[in-house]
Amino acid sequence: MLDELPLVLDRALPEPLSVQVADGLRAAASNGLLRGGDRLPSSRSLAGRLGVSRTVVAAAFDQLHAEGWISGKRGSGTYLTTTPPAAPPHTFQPDGAGAGPALLDLEPGAPCADAIDRPAWRRAWRAAADLSPLVRKDRAGEQDFRAAITEHLLRHRGLGAGSETVLLATAGTSSAVGELAAALLSPGDAVAIEDPGYQRAVGAFVAAGVRVLPVPVDAHGLRVDLLPPHIKAVYCTPAHQFPLGARLPAARRVELVEHARRAGLLIIEDDYDGELRYDTAPLPLLAAMAPDVVVHLGTTSKILSPSLGVGWLVAAPEIADAVVAHRQRTGTSPSPAGQQVFVSLAAHGDLARHLRRLRRALPPRRALMVTELRRRGLDVLGDDAGSHVVVPLASAEAEQRSVAAARAEGVALDPLARYHLGQRRHHGVTLGYTALSWPDLARAVPIAADCLARP
Repeated sequence: MLDELPLVLDRALPEPLSVQVADGLRAAASNGLLRGGDRLPSSRSLAGRLGVSRTVVAAAFDQLHAEGWISGKRGSGTYLTTTPPAAPPHTFQPDGAGAGPALLDLEPGAPCADAIDRPAWRRAWRAAADLSPLVRKDRAGEQDFRAAITEHLLRHRGLGAGSETVLLATAGTSSAVGELAAALLSPGDAVAIEDPGYQRAVGAFVAAGVRVLPVPVDAHGLRVDLLPPHIKAVYCTPAHQFPLGARLPAARRVELVEHARRAGLLIIEDDYDGELRYDTAPLPLLAAMAPDVVVHLGTTSKILSPSLGVGWLVAAPEIADAVVAHRQRTGTSPSPAGQQVFVSLAAHGDLARHLRRLRRALPPRRALMVTELRRRGLDVLGDDAGSHVVVPLASAEAEQRSVAAARAEGVALDPLARYHLGQRRHHGVTLGYTALSWPDLARAVPIAADCLARP
């Protein structure tokens, strides 16, 4: 298993190499890439693989042993402990409990509530409430919801319904990832995921007992050439890579599909921010290119609201059947109420009007964000799509300092540190521009830009 871990050392970093080795192994244990009882390679063999002295690896092992992460004696091997060191005691508090004044939140992932037509929103919920109570839920999703999503995907994403695929309702992207893992994979199977990447997907895989192997991304998204061997699936966000914002180009999409077919693995395409493009036309969905090896996932959380609690999955019939069978065994299914709200919005034209309103509302917000950042000489990535941008920074220290400074002035920023699973290669912050009202956004953005621009 150690051969599959992306344990890479960077001699340009200020951290000693022994600290980098310890950090990499500690992260692998925390994220489930290593499990209790796994035997680590000898210090000599690991040093040879990493191209460092044996003293470097021995120092890392000594630190991990002192912290309780590993155990073993000379001559008998070194093993990861059955359970990692105990975390400090924590008492659960509801969100916001015990906190000070509310922060102006620039973290990504929230929809633009200002774009929602409140009368249409209330009408849709009333229409859902007027339906007769269900006796039994359709495990695949309500038929009228699936019909509405089929029309939505054809009109807005160019994905047509065909006999080679089946569309299911889901409870959202993370839930769909968990269902796919439970229905198609076995404990101990390995999947690859972008790094940095969507940590809720990581959590869904790990909860199903699946090993998650991080794969680096670059300015064009997932590095297909660095996909590890012996994986069962790869999860990616090709429309607007989360969190760095790259768009997977056409040549790399073809490369990914061809690799999946050769290796016999499944591509899980999360269409994150796929409906929201500004300066460039969308590229063909992976699911449209290769329905035989791609599962397409989408959600209403970003274009409408997470309160609906619904999304969709498009996959080959045998995969859809396996997911429905899993739901039959567990008694789970997506919310019929949320599905009916979407159906009502679509049926009366309110959904189409909302998407047009959303596409008008977001460009000025993006322009405000990008203008303020670039005015201060900051680089901006990922601004051609979606609802957030990324400001790269020189170091982890600069990232921590900027986030702390902004928080002290009442603005919440989102550090890239929390999106890394393997060896860290990117420093910076993500800045969402949809959650706040326009007046609050206009107050928060200059503060954030000033904090990020400080030397």
